[in-house]
Amino acid sequence: MQYLLSGDSLVLDQALCNGCGRCEEVCPHAVYSVVNRKAVVANRGNCMQCGACRMNCPAGAIAVSTGVGCAAAIIGAMRRGDGGGASCDCA
Repeated sequence: MQYLLSGDSLVLDQALCNGCGRCEEVCPHAVYSVVNRKAVVANRGNCMQCGACRMNCPAGAIAVSTGVGCAAAIIGAMRRGDGGGASCDCA
């Protein structure tokens, strides 16, 4: 599934990356791959900008603005009580 904002705020600093693979583990949509012991953004369009990668990167190599993508839309709908119909099928 591709998301509306397609990870437009996602920045990976490979110079800081230690290759631990944590981003690949925690990303719910397989945005990352580890290649030659460094993370790479393999599927930017899959990024829903939830921030799981940023929060779990021990090297601080990832920046992403949370609250701007599809994840924010779904969470906002759920908080308002109309989350039953919220989806991210904007591809």
